[in-house]
Amino acid sequence: MCSGSFAKCLGITLIPLAILCVLCNILLFFPGGLVAEDNNHITEEVFYFGGIMGSGVMMIFPALVFLGLKNNDCCGCCGNESCGKRFAMFTSIIFAAVGVLGAGYSFIVSAVAIHNGPKCLYTNGTTESWTNPFVNGDYLNNHTLWEGCRKPEGIVTWHLTLFSMLLVMGLLQVVLCAIQVINGLIGAICGDCCGCCGGE
Repeated sequence: MCSGSFAKCLGITLIPLAILCVLCNILLFFPGGLVAEDNNHITEEVFYFGGIMGSGVMMIFPALVFLGLKNNDCCGCCGNESCGKRFAMFTSIIFAAVGVLGAGYSFIVSAVAIHNGPKCLYTNGTTESWTNPFVNGDYLNNHTLWEGCRKPEGIVTWHLTLFSMLLVMGLLQVVLCAIQVINGLIGAICGDCCGCCGGE
């Protein structure tokens, strides 16, 4: 398969992933599927915008570049179409690196959020307070701790599901962009279609 066509396939895959990441991050602003009464009731990592900025906006640019690589010849480098396509593939490496940074950021934020757990109205004996009671990550294997979160209902499952989706999709985006780095190097060295020295 030509490196430009392969990049287009990667771009087609990255677009829906980016949209899903944005949606997951937006849903996290509604803990338990409800409108938060106070911004302090929303988990701190949600405001880091890992899904919106990292795996969302920063991923749209590489995806659009990858989509256009098949037809981009960079004006043919003053008439040399092979040179133009090679330069386009080389520039795609830079955009792929931006994608890796964005998705990596989302991945790290999601991992930290899963470890720290959600913010909720936690009951400890006779006292109730809005807090983040799971900062040590010990709640993951001890589901009885979840019962202490009284509001919002189902917040632990909500938190884990959405941040886990962001974690997995961020990792997938990192892998796809890393593949494009390799594909871009091959395209820059061998031309758009394999057969080095510009051969078709």
